Amino acid sequence: MARHVVFGTGQVGRPLIERLVAAGHDVVGVNRRGVGAVPGASIVAADATDASTTRAVVDGAASVYFCLNAAHYDRWPQEFPPLQRGVLAAVEATGARLVVLDNLYAYGPTHRADLVETMPAHPRSAKAATRAAMTAELLAAHAAGRVEVAIGRASDYFGPGVTSSALGETVFGHALSGRAAQVMGRPDRLHSYSYVPDVAEALAILGTRTDTTGRIWHLPVAPARTTREVVEIAYRAAGRRCRLVAVGRTALTLAGLVRPALREYGHTLYQFTERWVVDFMPPAETKHLDTRPISEARVAAMFMNNRAAESLAHQRVDDAYWWIRGGVASDPSFSSLSASAAPRPRAAPVTRTDRMVRRD
Repeated sequence: MARHVVFGTGQVGRPLIERLVAAGHDVVGVNRRGVGAVPGASIVAADATDASTTRAVVDGAASVYFCLNAAHYDRWPQEFPPLQRGVLAAVEATGARLVVLDNLYAYGPTHRADLVETMPAHPRSAKAATRAAMTAELLAAHAAGRVEVAIGRASDYFGPGVTSSALGETVFGHALSGRAAQVMGRPDRLHSYSYVPDVAEALAILGTRTDTTGRIWHLPVAPARTTREVVEIAYRAAGRRCRLVAVGRTALTLAGLVRPALREYGHTLYQFTERWVVDFMPPAETKHLDTRPISEARVAAMFMNNRAAESLAHQRVDDAYWWIRGGVASDPSFSSLSASAAPRPRAAPVTRTDRMVRRD
């Protein structure tokens, strides 16, 4: 049983840990405070920039996964590179393989061309330049024989537990409450989205298979749809009439006067104003993976599972049961949670789940 260490226990780190545990590995998850629990794994606290602590955590690992993000998005150039350098140094000292979760910032505008791994970096913002430089450091370390590195690039996330994303709380949360969805750019443009369980499984492959190091991989993406189509699916699943507000550069600038953090997202606006489609052609090591299409049934199941998790966190067991049951009825193949995860309720109230999807 190999030891795997995952730095970051958030939107992608947690499902990656779950995937590695399910494969029978000894798994350690790392975050700043050592909080959270994943069945079958250990969660520890470590500052990735602290060399001695990070090396101690990594010692004995076969593979280490870097799924961290900077704490403050407006300070990416200052905060993000030291996190990666700390983990890179620890991995280099211990001989583990390093698998890094990356995004698509470095490519810059593609002028409607499909994104492929061989595209050169053309960053057009400080954050994109930071990410491109971090990738260059990793590939240089691999080329010099200092460490084995595999880099996986994902698009905007959707899936269970995803809140901070273009398809996060401002779409699914707003669908539940009946508020208008908030999206960036032009919602009628095709856009590739990455389903987090697919991303996690692909990262696990990069950490456990041969011949995956020394290069950038595009991680699985769902077949491209327009953002408007995806939002409409979410609102139908919630039993709501779809309402959508598309935010452009001017609106982001004005909103940033009240919430400065919103200004930070303007540098990726080009990804949502033009066609943004990732060319995912799985190589031999990953060809068995099936990407999940963004079907209405799957979005409904994902939506209900998210609400079930929230209900369980607030000790609302009855609500959680009915959310889970609705999710399973909508898409039985979706297994983020199962009906067995919550005790049976004391009664069977008519809940939002029953109103949204009544199957029996």
